[in-house]
Amino acid sequence: MKKYLAEFIGTLALVLIGCGTAVGANALFTALGMGLPVAFTTLTIAVAFGVTYIAMYYVFGSVSGCHLNPAVSLAVLINKGMGVKDFFGYIIAQLVGAAAGAGLLALFVQGRTSLDACAYGDSSTFGITLWMALGLELVTSFIFVLVFLGATDKKEKTVVSGIVIGLALVAVYLFSVPFTGGGANPARAFGPAIVQLSTAIKQVWVFIVGPLVGGILAALVNKIFRGEPKEAKAIEDKKTDAKAKKENPIEAAIAADEEDDDAEEETKEDAKDEEKVTE
Repeated sequence: MKKYLAEFIGTLALVLIGCGTAVGANALFTALGMGLPVAFTTLTIAVAFGVTYIAMYYVFGSVSGCHLNPAVSLAVLINKGMGVKDFFGYIIAQLVGAAAGAGLLALFVQGRTSLDACAYGDSSTFGITLWMALGLELVTSFIFVLVFLGATDKKEKTVVSGIVIGLALVAVYLFSVPFTGGGANPARAFGPAIVQLSTAIKQVWVFIVGPLVGGILAALVNKIFRGEPKEAKAIEDKKTDAKAKKENPIEAAIAADEEDDDAEEETKEDAKDEEKVTE
């Protein structure tokens, strides 16, 4: 349950702070009677999501892997990095966490009219079409999930993994916020949509299907580049062992003596067995 709780809290924080930053920036400029500078709000929102993810990764990375995104969890499942039971546990925790984060944000802003829900058409800054939004979600999710898989495939990378993944999220949101509000995460889209309702709940399927397809493609591409045939791996392991023995002759000699001792004991046991049979 610790893993699921970590995913719940992490996703809650991501939605609350990321979407809350967008709502706060919009409210600030509206209160000042100024026009909304898209470039400024885009940078602010992207950094808020990225920095929050980095913080959550170093809190929960060692507990759950800090997916905070159903598309990431699906890719990890395809790459056999987690079981089916954990996959569904992660998805439920992420969706509930996102809804809780959006609910807290609605409570703080005393309304449900604007919670930075992902959108297209008239609700989008650039007014993009449904198919453009679907394609954008697929591509951005593919890039983000591919970075996640590459940054976490080896234990020695875990020290900097959170920073790499967080910066990738910043880059993805810098690109996508003006078009859709920044998605690439079904949970992030689901939370505000389920609380805000209205048009957002009708459009949310685009921001669920697109990222999931992008996550699947990222997992398959990752397998192509990272996958290693068992035969090739076995040969490489033998070469590594041989190299280690050459570099350390003392250990090689000890290993050889142990092998000789084992062979001598086996010979003695065989001889005893033969004598018993003869008797």
